[in-house]
Amino acid sequence: MTTDKTTKIGIIGLGLIGGSFGLALQRNKAVLLYGQDKYHLKKALELGLVHDSLTDDLIPQMDIVIIATPVDVIPQIAKKILDHIKSDTLVFDTGSTKHKIAQAIVEHPNRGNFLLAHPIAGTEYSGPEAAFSGLFKGKMNVICDTTQTHPKILNKALQIFDNMELQTLEMDSQAHDNHIAYVSHLSHISSFMLGKTVLDLEKDEKNIFTMAGSGFASTVRLAKSSPDTWTPIFMENKTPILQALEEYIDNLQAFKVLLYRENTAKMKQMLKHINYIGKVIDKL
Repeated sequence: MTTDKTTKIGIIGLGLIGGSFGLALQRNKAVLLYGQDKYHLKKALELGLVHDSLTDDLIPQMDIVIIATPVDVIPQIAKKILDHIKSDTLVFDTGSTKHKIAQAIVEHPNRGNFLLAHPIAGTEYSGPEAAFSGLFKGKMNVICDTTQTHPKILNKALQIFDNMELQTLEMDSQAHDNHIAYVSHLSHISSFMLGKTVLDLEKDEKNIFTMAGSGFASTVRLAKSSPDTWTPIFMENKTPILQALEEYIDNLQAFKVLLYRENTAKMKQMLKHINYIGKVIDKL
């Protein structure tokens, strides 16, 4: 992002994503960052993620507003922000679900100032302490329903994303929610439930610590993710996630039957077929 004046940027939500945006945007010295977060603002100011507090009366002064809160509150925040912005202000969110947000603001008179964005970047850690400036480098960023965003506003956003070295892809908001349910939301559920299963079965924590290898650690890593972030995501994307879970449970049941019947040949055939996912992942 280049500018001949100080660009005022407001960030609502100062956890891993919002905080990392703050750090990444500070690569350009001509920015003044304001933060708004009920729980994390004090720490974010101490860490230098933002420069000052974003109060409601400052919203009309912002050139850019980033909404990086849990997804269930993004619609109401978006409408409130859009009510008070300048004509050339860019507003975008970073949520992991998009279609309900799109539906909530579709009739707003300032809908053209809003961009639905999902930078697919993160770790299992949360809060402002987890933020770092290189989080988005080389990561995929999905932007949705772009025909409803004013072209000048869209170009403004794309320039920011390019400078952050995000790879941007356009997609319909409903298609986004379907695909992300399969490749992201389902993997988090799987990790959470694996963690639960081990905790339920293995009552001695020492055995988990001493016997768990790198495979278990990598598979259950996502179970350390914030429930405050992920519970709203699961609820907001309920329908695609339920569809994905039906398929996942069917596959687990099929594996269970093969194991019960000691069908070695079919099990090996199944696992060999699944190995193809490695070729897909290796392209990333």
